[in-house]
Amino acid sequence: MPSRRRSGRPLEPGVRFIVAHDTGNPGSTAFQNARYYASTANAESTSAHLFVDHDGAVECVPCVSASPPEKAWHVRYDVPKDDALFGVNANDAAIAVEYCYGAGIDADRAYANYVAVLAWLCRTYGLNAAVQIVGHFVLDPGRRTDPATGLARSGRTYEQLLRDVAAAMAPVPEPVRDTPQNARFRTSTRLNLRRRRPSRSAEIERAVAAGTELSSVAFTDDGENINGIARWYRDAAGSWFWSGPLERID
Repeated sequence: MPSRRRSGRPLEPGVRFIVAHDTGNPGSTAFQNARYYASTANAESTSAHLFVDHDGAVECVPCVSASPPEKAWHVRYDVPKDDALFGVNANDAAIAVEYCYGAGIDADRAYANYVAVLAWLCRTYGLNAAVQIVGHFVLDPGRRTDPATGLARSGRTYEQLLRDVAAAMAPVPEPVRDTPQNARFRTSTRLNLRRRRPSRSAEIERAVAAGTELSSVAFTDDGENINGIARWYRDAAGSWFWSGPLERID
């Protein structure tokens, strides 16, 4: 139903790019943001297509359920950068995707979902993640810092986001070069075990609490570099875990 937040008009000339946002409201979930948008639909005009958190994505302005997507109001018309980069205004030709972060949000799962949603949109609309995803702070640097602020709260960077989305779009990931090694460790912090790839953007297989003992059958030094440490270990089930918080106990 049309409102101040939803014009009901389609993106024209179609989807040309994606604007990456964060909510600027730490601790708020995708559902909470969507509910607020709905309750203030005729009081406020700012809008976004999707909110993403650790539980998944919530659509506020149709971009998945409708073709073509509707317009959303998420970048000021008087900023010139979107026209300079893409030849069109973001509100007229871009999908807005909001990242949820902060207390109560599982940062690893929320980030993995954010990457997956952006990759899906790029595949669906034939976009190049390296050049057709742009942060709100790039378009409006005098007023906005998103999504860099939200990503930083989750231990990531904007540049990493673009790399991870591009990697997620690759049909077949390159094999990880690893070295056989049987070893046992104890983790000093909560640790996520990742499926298939030694990276925080990979799907979480399971999480273990601090003090958990883990066994490895191989390691790689070509995993995601976190705080200067790129070594990851693989267990017998094929899950990867970062070496940073590990103490060897065998």
